Amino acid sequence: MSNYSIILGNLGNTRDRFLSSGYKDELPKETLIRQASEINGVTGVELVGTWDVTSENVEQVGEMLDKHGLKCVSIIPDHFAQKRWGRGTLSAKDEDIRKQALDYTFECVEMARTLGCKIINLWPGQDGYDYPLQSNFVRERRWLLENITKVAKATPDIRFSLEYKPKEPRNFSFMARASDTLLLAKETGLDNVGVTIDTGHAFVAGENVAEAAVILQEYGKKLFHMHFNDNYGSWDDDMIVGSVHFPWYVELLFWLKETGYEGWLSMDQYPYREDGQGALRESVEFLQMIESRLTPAVMEEIRELVTKGDAVASQRWLRHTFFK
Repeated sequence: MSNYSIILGNLGNTRDRFLSSGYKDELPKETLIRQASEINGVTGVELVGTWDVTSENVEQVGEMLDKHGLKCVSIIPDHFAQKRWGRGTLSAKDEDIRKQALDYTFECVEMARTLGCKIINLWPGQDGYDYPLQSNFVRERRWLLENITKVAKATPDIRFSLEYKPKEPRNFSFMARASDTLLLAKETGLDNVGVTIDTGHAFVAGENVAEAAVILQEYGKKLFHMHFNDNYGSWDDDMIVGSVHFPWYVELLFWLKETGYEGWLSMDQYPYREDGQGALRESVEFLQMIESRLTPAVMEEIRELVTKGDAVASQRWLRHTFFK
């Protein structure tokens, strides 16, 4: 069975632009960590900079994680929720903002080292544009590449996993799809730069998430990390895993196993109105159920299906295997 983790903030208060005060009450950090540890199979958490961890509280957070038997899987630098980042971070037109973003990324590296964490999950959500003739694509994409290269080259003990998303909060993101993010990672020329697939982001991008995973694995084992959630394909709703794309997750987990992915399966949901712990537990148990079915015999059955390419046989197999 794979290693499972959750993004800690998934258990806390959830907000959107319509209910900025949040749908839930704020809970103490240790309560969130304890709730995470109570989900069967979850042995790690991801921490968002500013929200969950800072240079001031990192040692205290580490003590809480140790107390509840959890590892820090990754730190996600807060390159999206501060006012200063509103027009970009590592690719911002303002040179001083780019420097601040780079310095902050190095700060997150030091926090990761303190916690024994090996992954910095980079999602520069504010790096992109909204209108035609607003962005100098060549210059700004180059700045993004240069700054990622600087921090990754200087800290070879840390893996930098670039998370892509086609839109939101910008209408167009510079890291929008698996292919362009793979190209960016490869352009650094560094072994410690790879890609995070968020399944919901892939659905919104119109990707087959299993194929995206295979592409990243085939071109240099660049799939470093996985985030799991679900949506209807038009927006990043961060729903319970498998609530919409059940068969796609069967295919994804098959190909993750087939291509030798050994990283974490991390839940990244936003249960606005649902019980957070319950929603995350359901997602973990859904994926564990599929994993438990992927026995050597079943793996061989799927290999035969994808080799033959008979759509009717594939759908019949899904029905008999999971619904009968």
